[in-house]
Amino acid sequence: MQHATFHTPRSDRRDILKRMSLGALGLSTWVGTGVLHAATGFSSQGLGRIAPAMSWQIEQGIFPGAVSLVAHKGKTVHFETHGFQDAAKTVPMHKHSIFRLASMTKPIVTTAAMMLVEQGKLRLNDPLVKWLPELKNLKVETAQGDVDLVRPLLVHDVMRHTAGFVYAGSTKSERIRKLYNELNIESREVDITSEDMLKNLGQIPLAHQPGTFWEYSIAVDVLGLLIERVANQSLDELVHTLLLGPLNMRDTTWWVPPEKTKRLAECLDSDPLKAEMLKSYRQSYNPRGKSYFKGGAGLVGTAQDYLQYAQMMVNGGHLNGRRYLSPKTVEFMLSNHTVGMGGSTIGTTGPGYGFGIGFGVRLDEGMGWTAGSKGDAMWAGAWGTSFWIDPKEQLVGVLMAQAPSYRVPNRMLYKNLVYGAMKA
Repeated sequence: MQHATFHTPRSDRRDILKRMSLGALGLSTWVGTGVLHAATGFSSQGLGRIAPAMSWQIEQGIFPGAVSLVAHKGKTVHFETHGFQDAAKTVPMHKHSIFRLASMTKPIVTTAAMMLVEQGKLRLNDPLVKWLPELKNLKVETAQGDVDLVRPLLVHDVMRHTAGFVYAGSTKSERIRKLYNELNIESREVDITSEDMLKNLGQIPLAHQPGTFWEYSIAVDVLGLLIERVANQSLDELVHTLLLGPLNMRDTTWWVPPEKTKRLAECLDSDPLKAEMLKSYRQSYNPRGKSYFKGGAGLVGTAQDYLQYAQMMVNGGHLNGRRYLSPKTVEFMLSNHTVGMGGSTIGTTGPGYGFGIGFGVRLDEGMGWTAGSKGDAMWAGAWGTSFWIDPKEQLVGVLMAQAPSYRVPNRMLYKNLVYGAMKA
């Protein structure tokens, strides 16, 4: 593990990091769900462990800084900044720092799709080819050769990663990996329009029969393209109209405009994944007309913004007097939709989770790598961001950091710290 380079004595820099982490506790900061409240239901000593843990991560060269946020029963009980926003460690982290959300885009886009379901504009059992005819000739790869689909691809499949699509970097099929890369399905280094992406995707076999296997994939990117056609509206406009605008998520967008670039949080240059990932996350310009809006990974945003969305979901679909989804729809989304299928979410959630609609969902109190509740739901981003909601405890946890190589241990550490601070 590489360590960060500091130019101050160890004791001095610890004091600096401690002040930067703990200074936020004295602020009364509006986050949409209320000002910073006394941590009823939490031990102040327990919450006080978060800042030293984050400072230790910074000292170890894991990330330059982070933002941690906890809401309980609709009130923000913890909201702190830690360390620095930039890789050079010259700009202190701010509560309004902007992070690449990566796959934390997926729950938001899937929620927008479920809002369209509630409006009667599509159904989970509708075949994809109703709106995406480019996919009408898909086959499934097998050891005996490509075969026909045993049933059509459904909207449900692209909401829960059971369509048979893959990510090139993780699929076991060398042939499919090569085709995804050659046909630029994931727009990894150069732009590709939505029309060309779908046309190319229609030439590549699926890795599994639909509805039989959970494999993390480009499914939500396909879902984004699908709901664009359902609504006859670009994905950025649609998601803003349905969610981002009404939730007052002002800094959650599909690209970082020049006036906000100075607020973009960075990953350490020493992180082994940084250089290659930056090729895929080209978020310095508006992709409209150049490349498809990535429903699975395209958003940037702040901790404060993401709390608005997460709090709405833990509330059962409403926030600040406005209803977005019915309580039964939220309950449905946070149920396990992969019963009897192969595959596992363990790489993101740890053990003990199934997958709902947009979220990994905890199947029982045991089996996980952290404390939690049956029915808590989470997801995370490849750059190092993570969040979870716990409807039983009316709890939201958000961690914003940019540390792709250390993202799984970071999210587990933070979740343990938060649950460890709770009182009976």
